[in-house]
Amino acid sequence: MSKPPHDSRKSPDNAANPLIWSAAMPVAFVLLWTTGFTGTRLGLPYVEPATFLGLRFSLAALFMLLVALAFRAPWPKEKGAIWRTAVTGLLMHGAYLGFAYFAMARMPVALVALIASLQPLLTATLVGRFLGERVTRRMWAGFLLGFVGVALVVLRELDPFAVQAQFEGLIFSVLCLLAITLGTLWQKKHGQAMDMRTGQTIQLGAAAVAVTVVALLVEDNHVDWTWTFAGALGWLTLGMSVGTFSLLYHLIRRDSAARVASLFYLVPGVTAVEAYFMFGDTLSVTAILGMALAAFGVALVIRPARAARES
Repeated sequence: MSKPPHDSRKSPDNAANPLIWSAAMPVAFVLLWTTGFTGTRLGLPYVEPATFLGLRFSLAALFMLLVALAFRAPWPKEKGAIWRTAVTGLLMHGAYLGFAYFAMARMPVALVALIASLQPLLTATLVGRFLGERVTRRMWAGFLLGFVGVALVVLRELDPFAVQAQFEGLIFSVLCLLAITLGTLWQKKHGQAMDMRTGQTIQLGAAAVAVTVVALLVEDNHVDWTWTFAGALGWLTLGMSVGTFSLLYHLIRRDSAARVASLFYLVPGVTAVEAYFMFGDTLSVTAILGMALAAFGVALVIRPARAARES
């Protein structure tokens, strides 16, 4: 008797692939997102912040436009879709990074990072009203633990007796926090059906116009072109504005906004490890403890979703 033909769709290896990708995407996102801080640290000595962002967004928008045209990707046709897509770009790209850069020029980077790390908590507070998502007690515990962990990591760089935070810096930090939070919620609510190629062309184009206008008004637009700057600009353009944001949007599309936001708790710890190896920064026992707490907090937040998918 002949054996029935092998059905690859029932293969255990193929069945495991979705689970592998599901676990790998959040890890890849966190690792890639942290490189944005490294690239920024390398590039900012050669250019002013808004000029830097204007170049980055313009090049990224041009790249995505060429990709969209090459693949004949569909453009939004629904009434108001282009405007809603542009709002995401203004919030997630222009406002978030723009306000962060201006804040870091006026106050310690660690304090800016601490304020920005409130994003998962703020997202968890707002998802019920804006998206109808439910945040359980277990998740709330994870969000609180994650914030404590992040605080232990970032405060290692902050001398409480020498902090001189300008009021403008605090305002920019809060605006940065609001931009990334509202941008995540807006993308979840209005960007689920967005084509990544044309959608990001619109988003990056809107951010490029807004930031370039600011750069022309408040900066001298001088760029010191070096290989270091060119490398940082190239990575931030393709690796971050295109690649990493595509991954973030995919995560937002497939999971709850609150759970995706919790991944940002892992960023300061991974960034600290990268800075230790690349720039010789110190890595204290307190920071390592903070990383462990943040990781445990994120596990509490995302575990219910993973358990539900595997059941």
